[in-house]
Order: sequence, then C-alpha cells, then structure tokens
Amino acid sequence: MRYFSALIPLLFFLVGCGAESEVTLAPVVYSPDSSLAVEFISTADSGMAYAVRSNGEIVVDTSQLGFEFREAAPLVKGLNVEQIDIRVVDEEYELPWGEQRTYHNHCQEMKVALKEVGEGGRKLNLIFRVFNDGVGFRYEFPAQEGWENAVVTNELTEFRLVGDPQAWWIPGDWDSYEHLYQSTRLSEISALTMTNDPNLVANSVKENAVNTPVTFRYDDGLHLSIHEANLTNYSGMTLRRPTDKPGFECSLVPAPDGSKASIPIPFATPWRTIQISPDAAGLLSSRLILHLNDPTQSGDFSWIQPTKYVGIWWEMHLNKSSWDLASGKHGATTAHAKELIDFAAANQIGAMLVEGWNTGWERWIGFPDREGVFDFVTPYPDYDLAEVVRYGKEKGIELIMHHETSAAPRTYEQQLDTAYALMQSLGIHAVKTGYVGPIIPEGEHHHGQWMVRHYRKVAEHAAAHQVAVNIHEPIKATGLRRTWPNIISREGLRGQEFNAWAQDGGNPPDHLTIVPFTRGLAGPIDYTPGIFHLSMDPYKENDLQTTLVHQLALYVVIYSPIQMAADLIEYYEGSPAFQFIRDVGVDWEQSVVLEAEIGEVVVMAREEKETGNWFVGGITGNEPRSLEMALDFLGEGEYEMTVYRDGEWALDGTDASEYAIEGPRVVRADEVVKADLAKGGGVAISLIKK
Repeated sequence: MRYFSALIPLLFFLVGCGAESEVTLAPVVYSPDSSLAVEFISTADSGMAYAVRSNGEIVVDTSQLGFEFREAAPLVKGLNVEQIDIRVVDEEYELPWGEQRTYHNHCQEMKVALKEVGEGGRKLNLIFRVFNDGVGFRYEFPAQEGWENAVVTNELTEFRLVGDPQAWWIPGDWDSYEHLYQSTRLSEISALTMTNDPNLVANSVKENAVNTPVTFRYDDGLHLSIHEANLTNYSGMTLRRPTDKPGFECSLVPAPDGSKASIPIPFATPWRTIQISPDAAGLLSSRLILHLNDPTQSGDFSWIQPTKYVGIWWEMHLNKSSWDLASGKHGATTAHAKELIDFAAANQIGAMLVEGWNTGWERWIGFPDREGVFDFVTPYPDYDLAEVVRYGKEKGIELIMHHETSAAPRTYEQQLDTAYALMQSLGIHAVKTGYVGPIIPEGEHHHGQWMVRHYRKVAEHAAAHQVAVNIHEPIKATGLRRTWPNIISREGLRGQEFNAWAQDGGNPPDHLTIVPFTRGLAGPIDYTPGIFHLSMDPYKENDLQTTLVHQLALYVVIYSPIQMAADLIEYYEGSPAFQFIRDVGVDWEQSVVLEAEIGEVVVMAREEKETGNWFVGGITGNEPRSLEMALDFLGEGEYEMTVYRDGEWALDGTDASEYAIEGPRVVRADEVVKADLAKGGGVAISLIKK
C-alpha cells in the first residue's frame, strides 16, 4: 500500500464583510482517474455537508452530515476543521474464494479532523474515499477525554440525488428483505404500497423508507447505487424519503427504546457507499464494498471449500415432506440422507444439506413461546448424525449442518459452544443458519444493532471452530466476507422458495435480472437454483415463470461460492441438461460482464480457478431477446464448447422446460455465439480448456 500526505486545494468564500465574515472550507478529493470528486463543505451556520461530482456534473448535491444523541448535544454545527490529510490507497489482495482471484483497491482518501467550538470540544473525523467507481465515507469518533460512550438517536446523513432517475427498490422493512423489487422514478417511491405483502412472516415497514442497496439509472445512462460497507456494532441503514426535500435521509433501525445505536468511543461507523458507473455493467464489476472492509483476519482459512450441494430442503417447501417428526412425513431420515449422498457422489457435487434433523421443529414458526425449543445437538430418533457424516466421508461428500433459530437468538447463543464443538468434532465445516419470524425478545429487529452484534458473534464463533456460515433471514451483506471469509453466503432476498408457495404465483420473469444490480452488489447470494420440474404439481399449484435453461444460467449469473442443485433428485435423473450443473464451477479466477441492462438482461462469463475452464450464463426478463456473445474473453488455445439454449417450445411459450443442446464442438477466442432467449429465458455455455 502506498501512502502520502499532500496539500489540497482549499476554496475560500467570503460572506458578508468585515470581522463578521464567514469563511467556508471546501476541500476536494478526486478518484485516481479524476472522473469523480467529493467536496467537503463546512460552515459555522449550516454545519457539515458533502457533494459528489461525476465528470464535473453534480450527482449528489449538498447533503448534510452529523448526529443527534441522547443526553448530549448534536454534532452538526459549530465544528472547526483542525486538519485535513489526503493519502493514496493502492493495494492488491487475495481472498480464499471469490468472483476473482485478485482485487485491486485503489482510491484517494481525505480525512477531515473536526473539533467542537467551546466547552466540551468533542472531536469527530470524517473520512472520504473516492474510487474510480464510487465513493465511501464514514464518521470516526477518536478517543477523547470525557466522552467514552454515546447513544445515537439520529444519524443525519443525507443523499441528495439530483434529478429524478429510475429507481429499483424494496421497502425499508426492519425484519426482511424478501420483497419484489419495484421500479419507479425516485419521486414516486412509496414503501407504503407493500406494507400488506401476504408472503411475509414479519413485516416492519414503519416509515416511507427503502432498504439498501437501492439502485438508480439516469436518462443519460449513468448508474448509481447506495449501500453501506463494514456494518459492525451498529444498526442497519434504511433510507427515508423526506416530504420537504429531494433524495434520502439516513434512517437507522431502532432498538426497543427508540435509540438507534449505542457506541463506545473510540468508534468508526459503517461506510456509507455510493457506487457510480456510466453503465449497468460497471456496477456489476465494482468491488468497492469489499475494499472498504478490513483485511482478512489472521489465521488459516484453507479449510473453506467452495462447493455445489444437494439437500433435504425443496421437498419441505413443496410439502412433500416436513421438518418435524410428528407430521408423519419427516424428511431428515438416515436413509434419505444416504440416498442424497449417493447422488452427490455420482454427480460431481461436493456436499449435502439436511434440514429438520434436530428436535424442536414441532414448535417453531408461529409459536410465541418458541424460545428454548430448538436443540442444536440432539437429532430426531430416525436420523443418525454420526452415521450420516461417516457415510458421507466414505463417499467424499461433506455434510452441511443446519441451525434454524426460529428468531430466538438467545436460545442459539446459549448453545453455541456445544453446537459448534459438535460440528468440529465431526469434521463438519459449514452450517446454514436461519432466523424465521419476529425476533425474540420483542422490540428487537433482524436489522437492528442487537442482531448485528449477534450475527457477528456467530460468525466469529464459527471461525474459531473452522465452520463457514450461510445465513438465511440475515442482516444485509456489507463486504465482511473480506475480513471473515467464513461468512460464505447468505439469503437476504426473495428467494427460490417463493416459487413453491407464494400466493402471488412466485417470482416474476424479471426478478433475477434486477437482483444482480441491487442485492447482488452487496455480496454472495444463496438463491438455490436448479429447479428442473417447473410445475410444482402434484405438490403445489405454482409454476416457475422462467425456463429451465434460465435455471442453469443462474449458476453463473448469481454469484455464490456455494450453489445448490435444489430440485428433487428424481427430476435430475436422466436429464442431459444436468451435465451443466455437474460441470459448472463455483470459485473463479475472473469474472467478465458481457451484457447488462437492469430488469432486462444479464450475461456473465466466469473463468474457473485452476482449470482454465470458462462458463457463461445469460438470462432475460419480461421480454425475449437475441444475444450475440463474442468469446474474446477466452485465453489462447482451443476450448470444447457446449451450449444449452431455450428450445423452440420454450421460445413460443408452449413449454418452458424444453431446451436444446448444441455441441460439444471446438472453438477459439475469435468466435461469436448467437442464442435466442425466451421471456424469462436463458442460455448456459460451458467452455472446457483443451
């Protein structure tokens, strides 16, 4: 990493005259390529603010900064600039897994040291980092005499976007991100339209706000997305639409007493992030969220193995089997687990998930007295945990543990030591956690500070026992996988299970053409793709609204280092299309965006680590589309290409499960592949290095 301090341009404006004139400091820091600029504005009367320019044009107009506290004066006005330092950050780093092998973190940082005028003299630092693809800024409370703790009642950060861009957003629900994305102009955003969503277990939309990431597209093609990075010991941020101003105000998820965050001093808040790109593809290539997190914790993380997996999961959502023993159709039996292990071993799939293995499922969702119910070490009598683990290892298949907390985190924390010691003793290196339902104790929320601390405690505890965590009903991803690589994936969106039972018929065709530009910017997604039997008959009435090849393409389009082959294994038997799932990688040397338009089309190419094999996935939304994909991303030499494409019946809407396979045939980097995609359609390509 390079570091240097430099003199910075300071602009001075005189307001009024004589001794009472007001001086405004306006230091500016630029991105390495000078395309983006952040200006810090400080006046005695108006307080602290910032503005962002892209290629000289204002994209975020003068936006307030500051805090309000309980039993302490606000930090908004009356602060003097004591010192300004600028440095260059320029580093490369690697992670144990990812969408690429190496990451280049390059930005300019401006640190503004402020001190309160008068008695008390509290100190506050503002840190801005400007990248070629966006901006991050955070507040830092340095150690100082007489101020050791603070209770935040309001963070006053604003995002005053100019104009009225198209927006893709979900409401600011304090307990769930499992909403369909709305597409409106910024001025038309109203979370109130979704407060009665029948598909949600818990719905806590309390104000006219949206969750992040929220993404915008201007008429000239500029794309912008607001989120946060390194959410540590703080409440999750939603964005409130004020009635009297444009843009957004920060709105933190509250604690039961109405406060927003209790912080020890010294303390640094999460980074507030604004990713900016001249096109949609640039958003998908941005790694800004990762860069704003701390480097990987010391220690050995080589035990983390990206993998594909099968599991006892989808059948519960279909109601073919159940999680609980008392129902008479318990899914998690020793015999069924061994059946799935045999299938995985025969099909190049490395792991198997079992849900419903442990006692307590008879009183979980919907029961107010569910605290203390789940036992995370005691199997049901028809499930021999040790034998399943032994059998899996004999076949070369890892077991993924499952811990559903039923949103009773205190029960879970009481058993963390014994539960994770059990996994470590059995050599289990991954767990899927769940938090279905309203949080106990009442008044706490999934996205508040209390639960942010809980999620981190579990992740750190898991790392100490060499366990990777895949979190469902999570707090949002904010790049912490850089610091803790065992935070391997998470849900945090309206997932595949909605296709089985949602009252509105399931996820619409354009859902996953929006997700990469919104939720996907935050981090890996455990979407559980691979549904081949597109009709839920005979178990449910829903039908998937995408084609079978769309499901194949998701293994490349939706990034996660763990990818489930989610369907019932009988629907994979004898299917030629399943070869793509056998072949496709999960850990990548590099990733390339071939085509991208929010809500319309996403085409990604990824090179698998170590093998040199490439895989391409493309999906469409509500309209069919013809693609021409140049293979110029390939290296030198020849590749054996197989193309999986929507069949004629899929293209004409007769049968979405129909597909065609072209190849294999030998290709080089100078070729172009054409494909027609249906509404909600897809194309999947394997390119095996010869």
